Amino acid sequence: MPVSTIAGAKKIEFHGLTARPIAVPSRGTAELAIWHLDVDPGVRGEEHTVDHEEVFVIKAGRLRGTLGGEPCEAGPGDALIVPPGVPFALGNDGDETASAVVCTSAGVRANLNGATIVPPWSE
Repeated sequence: MPVSTIAGAKKIEFHGLTARPIAVPSRGTAELAIWHLDVDPGVRGEEHTVDHEEVFVIKAGRLRGTLGGEPCEAGPGDALIVPPGVPFALGNDGDETASAVVCTSAGVRANLNGATIVPPWSE
């Protein structure tokens, strides 16, 4: 059975977010994309959509934002489920780094500011 270690995961930093791809196509998966995500205090993500369901399982801190225009908040042990095509934005307005494990489908695409992108941490 292949093992993909966090120690071997590349570190991708982007506007106060740090992603570490753990089980993604470039590391051996065919159907899923899973990464560790750290969100620094004070970071607010931009609203966007994804074309496949995305699930954030919170390990530490809290993620707050909007999902489908409604406020949402998730803390340790919670799962935030983002349906495809639903606009959302998440951030961390706390004093500590928020950490989550994120899971979606391999090949996920996001629409951000009218542009379609493949998040580099999902490849």
